[in-house]
Amino acid sequence: MESRRQFITRTAAIAAAAPFISTRVTRALAASSRPRLGWALCGLGGLSEHQIAPALLKSERCRLAGIITDTPEKAKKWQAQYGIPDRSVYTYDTMSRMADNKDIDVVYIVTPNALHAEQTLAAAKAGKHVYCEKPMEVSVEKCQQMIDACKAANRKLGVAYRCQFDPLHQECIRLARSKEFGELRLIDAAFNVDIGPPGQWRLKRALSGGGALMDVGIYALQAARYLSGEEPVQVIAFEQKTDPVKFGEVDQSMVWQMRFPSGVLANCSTSYDTGVSAYFRVSAQRGWFGMDPAFFYAGNRARRSDGKEIALPEIDMFAAQMDDFSRCIQENVPSKVSGEEGLRDVKIMMAIYEAARTGRAVTVA
Repeated sequence: MESRRQFITRTAAIAAAAPFISTRVTRALAASSRPRLGWALCGLGGLSEHQIAPALLKSERCRLAGIITDTPEKAKKWQAQYGIPDRSVYTYDTMSRMADNKDIDVVYIVTPNALHAEQTLAAAKAGKHVYCEKPMEVSVEKCQQMIDACKAANRKLGVAYRCQFDPLHQECIRLARSKEFGELRLIDAAFNVDIGPPGQWRLKRALSGGGALMDVGIYALQAARYLSGEEPVQVIAFEQKTDPVKFGEVDQSMVWQMRFPSGVLANCSTSYDTGVSAYFRVSAQRGWFGMDPAFFYAGNRARRSDGKEIALPEIDMFAAQMDDFSRCIQENVPSKVSGEEGLRDVKIMMAIYEAARTGRAVTVA
């Protein structure tokens, strides 16, 4: 009979001869052994067509399982391209029927901002988890309705803050939290674009809830929050409108400053009427670090003042965020981009609008 010592020796030898499998590979194998969650896209505009659907094909935990659209021509095109059966095609008015479709686990809402609450409530009532494009909604009240509906249905709610899953942003967050350059002092962040011709839904308040701030300024706001690791306690803001016809319903350009409990100040700006720029820079006691560009789908770059290279692999942020939300569902753990995270941004944006309207500093509750 083999002695205990002989058994241990033989087992150790076998283990030594076996190829090493990294933790990353182990996790990937574990993920691949789970069934992929079925995602339905609600709204088939450019973002869904060019970014989200292709990302679903790359993901490890997700698959495209359904579509929701009021445009029959789009439905037929997507069905042909992705092999989506008729039973998994819905309109905005028939979302309740998803309750009978076990192939769909998550609904990703990619429609104009002011429709998010209505569609979230419909998806949650049908028993589906919800992932929602930012901004979460156009008012604090509607955001809270979304949170309450998903909690009542025991479903998870996430907001598509893809930059939080980007390795470059994560490295900048690490630099901030570790205080590698000392205590943070100032954060400068901006996202400016040329929104293009009038007539689009983003320029209609009833659908967008606001202009540059709600659409792209939210990236600068998010960056200031996750870099500082704090919530602002006070904001001041100024709005500039040089084209009151095109931007008659929404903000054209906005600058604002946020004061954080530690004393960190964030200077942020956004515009719908400039060339494209998207960056942030964090100034600390002994240097700075930042990204320029910072918020694009690809091609972002990070730098630090001491000249050390920040070279990290570029990923598909859409695939990464959807995989993470699926993981949270499968493992029943909280998402870092929960509905509560989306609600915080909307609360702060409402304070920014109030500060710009009144010309006074506004305390953020």
